[in-house]
Amino acid sequence: MKSVLAIFKNKTYSMLFAASVTSQLGSVIGMTALVFFFLDRFSHQPYLASLNELMFSLPSLLVFWLVGVAADRMDRQKIASNCDWLSALLSIVLFAVVMLGQFSLIFPIIFLRAAVAKFFAPAEQAILQGILRKGDYAVAAGLNQMVSSVFMIFGNGLGAFVYWNLGLQGAIVIDALSFVLSALLIRHPYIKSDVRLPNGVHDWQTTKFRSIISDFNQGMHYIIKDKLLTSLVASFAIFGIINGGCSVMLIFILKYKLVPDSYELFSVWTGVIAGLGILIGSLIAALCAGKCRFRSMIIAGLLVSGVFMIGAGYVPTVYMFLIMIFLATLLIPLVNVAIGGWMPHLVNPKMMGRVESWSTPILMLSQSLTLGLITLSFPVYLSVESLFLIVGAVTILSAFYYLFFVPADTLEERSNDQFMEQKHLETAGTKN
Repeated sequence: MKSVLAIFKNKTYSMLFAASVTSQLGSVIGMTALVFFFLDRFSHQPYLASLNELMFSLPSLLVFWLVGVAADRMDRQKIASNCDWLSALLSIVLFAVVMLGQFSLIFPIIFLRAAVAKFFAPAEQAILQGILRKGDYAVAAGLNQMVSSVFMIFGNGLGAFVYWNLGLQGAIVIDALSFVLSALLIRHPYIKSDVRLPNGVHDWQTTKFRSIISDFNQGMHYIIKDKLLTSLVASFAIFGIINGGCSVMLIFILKYKLVPDSYELFSVWTGVIAGLGILIGSLIAALCAGKCRFRSMIIAGLLVSGVFMIGAGYVPTVYMFLIMIFLATLLIPLVNVAIGGWMPHLVNPKMMGRVESWSTPILMLSQSLTLGLITLSFPVYLSVESLFLIVGAVTILSAFYYLFFVPADTLEERSNDQFMEQKHLETAGTKN
C-alpha cells in the first residue's frame, strides 16, 4: 500500500491520473445518458441503443494502424491533450444537435469522438512509461484497474442520476467540461522532450502514407520478434472472448434459466457484484505487484477465473450464480495488472505507441467474432451452460499455455548487457 501512495509523489503522474479519471467520468455520464435517452425517446426502436454502442467499437478497427504511429512520431503530450480538446468540441456540437432535434446526426458525431479518443491511450501509456520508475509500472496498472472497476460499479448509476435530474443536455455539458479539465491537467506539467518525442521531431504534414505503413509494420515485427511480448499482446484475444461472452451470456442465463421473471433486476446486481469483485481484486493485485512474478499472477488469475466461470454456468440458484461471478472476477485484475506492468519492461520507449496500439483491435476483433459465434449458435446448437463452459475452458487453457509455453522471463532475470543488446538489435531498423 505504501508503494501505491508513493507513486502520487510524482506530480506529473498525479496530474495525468487525475486527467484520466476526469475524462472517464464525464464520458461515462454522457454516454450513459445517451443510452437512456434512446430507450426513453425511441422505446420502440431498441436497435438505436445497440447502434450507439457500435459507434464506440467500430473506430477501433478503422484507426488502430494509425494511432500507434502517431504516438511514436508526434508529441505525445499534445496528442493526449488535443484528443480531449477535440472531444470537448464534438460534445458541444452534440449538444447543439440535440437542442435542434437533429437526432440522426448523433451517431456520426459519436463515431468521430470515439475515433479521436482512440489516439489518447497509446500516447498516455507511452508518457507514463517515460515518467515512472520501472518498479511503478505495475502499481500504475493496478490503479487503472481500480478506477475501471469503480466506474463499472457506479458509472451507470451516476449517469442515470444525472440524466434524470439534468436531462441529456445537462449530461453532455458535464461531458464537455470533463474533457476540458482533462486537457488542462495534461498540458500543465512539464514533460521532458525525450519522453514526449522519443524519435525526434517529425512534421505530420510531410509524413507520407508509405512511412506510416512502414512504421505500423515495424510495430508488428517488433512484437513477433519477442516470444514473450507476442504472448502478452495475444492475451488481448482471450480478453475479447471473455468480454464478448460475458456481455451476453450473463443475462442469457438469468433470463433463460435462473430468474426469467426478474432477470432485469438481477442483471443489475450481477454488474454490481462483478464490479465489486474486480475492485477488491484490484487491491489484491496492487499488493501483489512487485512481490509476485508477473507470469505467476497471470497464470493464477486465468486459472481461478476460468474454473469459477464454468461453475457459474451450472449452479442451480441465482444466489450461487452471483457468488460464482464474484469469485470469477476476483482475480482477473491480477492478469490485467501483470500485463500492464510487464509490457513497459519489455518494450523500448521508442516503440511503445506502436505496440500499445495493437491491443485494442485484437481485443475488439476477438470480441466481435465471439459475439458472432454466439449469435449463430445460441440456442440452436449451444446451450447457455455450453457458453460458460467454452469461455471458462478457453480461459483455463490460456493459463496452461502461460505455464508450459511462455518463458519464465522477467526483466530482473536478464543481465543489463543482454537486455540492452537485444533491444538495440530490435530497434536498429526503426530509426529514420
